[in-house]
Amino acid sequence: MTWFDWAALALFFICWLGYGPILKFIGRHGGSLNDDMIHVRRAWMTSMTHRELKLIDSQLMGHSINSASFFASTNLLLIAAVAGILFGGEAALKGFAFVGAEQVPVRMLEAKLALVLICLARGFLDFIWALRQMNYTLAMIGAAPEIHHETDRKAFSAAAAQLLNPALSSFSQGVRGYYFALAAAAWLFGPLWLALGVASSFSLLIYRQEASPAARAIRSARRLLGD
Repeated sequence: MTWFDWAALALFFICWLGYGPILKFIGRHGGSLNDDMIHVRRAWMTSMTHRELKLIDSQLMGHSINSASFFASTNLLLIAAVAGILFGGEAALKGFAFVGAEQVPVRMLEAKLALVLICLARGFLDFIWALRQMNYTLAMIGAAPEIHHETDRKAFSAAAAQLLNPALSSFSQGVRGYYFALAAAAWLFGPLWLALGVASSFSLLIYRQEASPAARAIRSARRLLGD
């Protein structure tokens, strides 16, 4: 590996592993889409405990579970494809080497594919954990107190939100893994492409969190909810 490879790889890990702290630092004044969604979901769980019928809430959770299942299944297929090349022997690697912009040793190609595989594997684990927590949340919606019940609704909705928010945060982390897996795949064409891929993915993620139309809409909704 050249010094340029090491520098691009360092940039990759700084942006990938430091995304959360960097996002909090950038959005320390105005917040971010993820932060605003935490408050929106709390409002959702509060409203859920005041509804006589929880059908709409269970349907919304079912949609989220289906989405996470789809992404997890797709992620598993991608992992199988990359792992098949990585562990398929030298012949498989040499047959795949033509996609690169330059000829690289087999060991180097293995390292590049391993980085893609690591991103996908972490995303897959995030999706699996998100699915489990979503199912737990669905059970809490089913156990929500009836209108005439004396259970503390505020405490129950807070507990449900404490379960729902990490679940959907894990889902977001899994989706984010696709961005960085694409950036890692760009390394196949050389370190410059890896650096450009990381910078592009990171910038796109920050934009969508801070300045996209969706982020502005959610921020407005949070203000209207008074939270």
